[in-house]
Amino acid sequence: MALLSNHGRRIAAIALLVYALDQLTKYFVLRLLGQGEERIIIEGFFKFVHWGNTGAAWSLFRGNNAALAVVALIALLVLFLSRHHFFDARSRLGQTAFGMLVGGIAGNVTDRLLPSRLQVIDFIYFYTNTASGEVGFPAFNIADSAICVGVALIFWATWKSEHAKSSPASDASST
Repeated sequence: MALLSNHGRRIAAIALLVYALDQLTKYFVLRLLGQGEERIIIEGFFKFVHWGNTGAAWSLFRGNNAALAVVALIALLVLFLSRHHFFDARSRLGQTAFGMLVGGIAGNVTDRLLPSRLQVIDFIYFYTNTASGEVGFPAFNIADSAICVGVALIFWATWKSEHAKSSPASDASST
């Protein structure tokens, strides 16, 4: 009997790809930019930065790195154990969503646990210049993006599933 089903292998491959891409990009940020350093890519719109985040999204709960690492590990375990209750893990959409979530969470928790980091490395920063100074979207990374896309895919898959159940075509066929 195979250790992982085809579904499990696809989820694992997506998670591994997200994780590897996240860690590779962070490696380059750590090698090329000093802490707090910024490189303008498109003036007034986009920078690569090297910012550390010991909090959660938008630096909420800043300074709680260890607690957030524990929460992330628990979230990974809960997601794994209850994956069939959240979405259809047999569909490609569900597998993609789950793989992105797992890879993203694993990428950020690695940052939190590595003794050389002990913070999540954020490096993608969109901003604009205004009369009162620079205004930007909070910096993020590949793992953050994968988590957000994974959650969006779960919402979409759930909506599609619910919509299909309540569509007039399914109502007409049941009469």
